[in-house]
Amino acid sequence: MTPPNRPSQHALADTFRALHADPAGFLIPNPWDAGTARLLAHLGFRALASTSAGFSFGRGHADRSVPRGPLLAHLVELTAATALPVSADLENGFGDAPSTVAETIRLAAAAGVVGGSIEDATGRADAPLYDIPFAAERIRAAVEAARALPFPFTLTARAENFFIGRGDLADTIRRLQAYQEAGADVLFAPGISRTEDIATLLREVDRPVNVLLGAPGMSVDAPTLFAMGVRRVSVGGSLARAALGAFLRAATELRDQGTTDYTRDAVSGKELNRLFG
Repeated sequence: MTPPNRPSQHALADTFRALHADPAGFLIPNPWDAGTARLLAHLGFRALASTSAGFSFGRGHADRSVPRGPLLAHLVELTAATALPVSADLENGFGDAPSTVAETIRLAAAAGVVGGSIEDATGRADAPLYDIPFAAERIRAAVEAARALPFPFTLTARAENFFIGRGDLADTIRRLQAYQEAGADVLFAPGISRTEDIATLLREVDRPVNVLLGAPGMSVDAPTLFAMGVRRVSVGGSLARAALGAFLRAATELRDQGTTDYTRDAVSGKELNRLFG
């Protein structure tokens, strides 16, 4: 059910854009369904972002294996759940062609989001990243589609080098600079974890940068990242993985011991009814 006081999409888009202009930075956690979105809103977060991993796991699928149609339906539910702006993880735009990426932006906007990310990973083992000129062309098509919308859609461009295990900082910077020139509003290199690499990236671009908190090998926290100049910090599928980890531990206890000690850490039904009522 859509909150009765949900602002217009244009107002939410303005709010989301303004968050990126605040030098203090902001956290953008990643719910994977309407319930977790409402819980995060209750906790006072100012914006939300979808997670392809969390959504896929919740449907019993591996990450990045859910087609565009179900994802768009998920975004409709997610955006209707709270009065917060929502940005979407749009993977690689669900196709190679720039025209397909542009169509994905338009469809995501119609689903209610006010921003979204496009990555440069192909999904193919033989050539896991698009060449930079073609990757930039795809971002340019996404930007053109975003600028044609009746509200300021915030487009995030992702360089996936570190995320796929290719920790090439120089190539990551070249990619993000190309996407910046193509018109991206926010830049994102998921998987980058060393503070010195993040600091170098921040010096080499002039767009707001998103950093994924909790990447393997990362020990830095959000306040430190904000002090460095990072404008947005997300957590990807880690909240979903934490919840599923607790579920597996509880179910294993039930199977092996026949006990329910796990309920000591469970939120009460009364509390959830109060929050969702």
